[in-house]
Amino acid sequence: MRGESGWEWLFPIIETIHVLGLATVFGSILMVDLRLLGWISRSVAVSRLSSEILPLTWGAYAVAAVTGSLMFIAKAHNYFFNLQFELKFLCMLLAGTNMLIFHYGICRTVPAWDSQLPPPIAAQSAGAVSVILWMGVVFFGRWIGFTS
Repeated sequence: MRGESGWEWLFPIIETIHVLGLATVFGSILMVDLRLLGWISRSVAVSRLSSEILPLTWGAYAVAAVTGSLMFIAKAHNYFFNLQFELKFLCMLLAGTNMLIFHYGICRTVPAWDSQLPPPIAAQSAGAVSVILWMGVVFFGRWIGFTS
């Protein structure tokens, strides 16, 4: 009989953990990005906020990457040529590129503007681009569930 093994719950459990991991990634990155925009935590230095939040971000990203990989393996034939899946990964690639540009660019001068309000335009731009791209990751990731 179908359903007796209990395996039918495995994919939804992995998917739930993936969504929780991604929500934590997005939420924690959003906090840093909104600080870069000068909208929240205005009394907290960017370096302090980043050092407190980014370890959580990376841990959650690892959870999301592992569970996302497991979901892909389970349904690779559905995802491989799925436009929304491709757009999600494009947004993730661009978000990573934005992060690298920020890290090796304006972030190197953070001691000069750490508590400055508003932050430099380059920092604000990196934060705005990051918010938009991570919203794309969430949007297209959610859309995958309706197309595969």
